[in-house]
Amino acid sequence: MSKIPSDLKYTASHEWIRREADGTLTIGITDHAQEALGDLVFVELPDVGRTLAAGEACTVVESVKAASDVYAPVAGTVVAQNEALMRAPECINQNAYDAWLFRLQPTDSKAFDALLDATAYAKEIG
Repeated sequence: MSKIPSDLKYTASHEWIRREADGTLTIGITDHAQEALGDLVFVELPDVGRTLAAGEACTVVESVKAASDVYAPVAGTVVAQNEALMRAPECINQNAYDAWLFRLQPTDSKAFDALLDATAYAKEIG
């Protein structure tokens, strides 16, 4: 069974989101997603400064089995990327909740509140 930390928000497309003290959002893929993908071998991250629409495909994670898009959970501007993952994408398999992909300055700070909580996400993945 996948781990689902209760202090994060989630999307139905398997992204996790953490609100930081400065109001930015840190985004990664869930443990469930990394388990489904298998051993990750490549990550393509969005450029810092890129403006994203909610639901826009912005990152690619590739495993030995398949490539999968990662979507922006809310609209905003990319303010950081986890460059270490481009050299070591397997870190996501080791701990999906430590291996963040990118940070976003949301356009609407209230959009975070509309995302799924851990209980709702657990129901999504059944």
